Amino acid sequence: MKVPFLDLSLQHQAVRAQALEALAATYDANRFCLGKDVEGFERAFGETLGYTGVLGMNSGTSPLHAACMIAGFKPGDEVIVPPFTFISSVWGVSYVGAKPVFADISADSFNLDPAAIERAITHRTKGIVAVHLFGLPAPMDEIMEIASRHKLFVIEDCAQAVGARYKGTPVGLIGDAGTFSFYPTKNLGGCGEGGAFVSRRPDVAAKAKLIRVHGSEKRYHHSIVGANFRMDGFQGALLNVKLPHLAGWNTRRRAIARAYLEGIRLEGAALPRLGLPGGSVYHQFTLLHPRRNALREHLSRCEVGTDLIYPVPLHLQECFADLGYSKGSFLVAESAAESCISLPIFPELTDAQVLHVIESVNSFR
Repeated sequence: MKVPFLDLSLQHQAVRAQALEALAATYDANRFCLGKDVEGFERAFGETLGYTGVLGMNSGTSPLHAACMIAGFKPGDEVIVPPFTFISSVWGVSYVGAKPVFADISADSFNLDPAAIERAITHRTKGIVAVHLFGLPAPMDEIMEIASRHKLFVIEDCAQAVGARYKGTPVGLIGDAGTFSFYPTKNLGGCGEGGAFVSRRPDVAAKAKLIRVHGSEKRYHHSIVGANFRMDGFQGALLNVKLPHLAGWNTRRRAIARAYLEGIRLEGAALPRLGLPGGSVYHQFTLLHPRRNALREHLSRCEVGTDLIYPVPLHLQECFADLGYSKGSFLVAESAAESCISLPIFPELTDAQVLHVIESVNSFR
């Protein structure tokens, strides 16, 4: 039995008729930049997931950039970031000229370790980027307590956690700014690039709205330095079609994860945490194994697709060589990068395919 790591065509075929109808309406009405479709998505996203003042943006990187602009990070400032995440989590810090300062992750969650955050703080530290990696919320109580003591601006990177909650609160509303990605592979993915910005703080949300459109409230009048972070109408229309399915898709992801957690009995494998009730939305199901490469070859022979997500931690990337880190700087992140392997966990997987994945993993010797 063949089990692909991801097959977007199954999801897209299921909503194809609605999607094409929505795209045609957008095209015929010439609603290409922001407009009715984006506004409808912003409103529906907020009503569905518990946000106010949602701002659609043109990628998942743009809201992170906007958040760093709003925080006022500048050259000479330091912002604490995890080394085990997609590089967009750090780009915003670099874009505004601040210095990314890495802090190690917790072995059982892949998210920032609060103790490591404490050790990384200096008098130059101005903020924290907390990533809810693989759909599991970061330890926000501890992070916010640290931020409060040191007066730090907290950005929540929710790119992989749409629909997740932390102790009942939607992710993105705990820190000062929350950012989302609607890249096609995400739990809620568009057909191209897309993102969103949210905040519990009205002042932060208002500034993000201004930044999104060239720092302008009135055409040709610019009160601040802004950017072009507008979501296009086609993405708004497509996301409107997909959004009603998100809860069901996340429920299915959790069911697959539960089956993996209960069924995988591979010696030496470290499985991801189940998380708090209503917590993880399992964008990825990533386990650790000391013989990761051999396991991956075995699963390939069993026709089970896998991926190595973040095989090189960010502090060892060439683009950050000038920061002075080296191998051994962050042992937990490096160990994760060397031993992580992600299994298929998209909603359209059948029960038979899930069972085949479990049996294939357990048959590794």
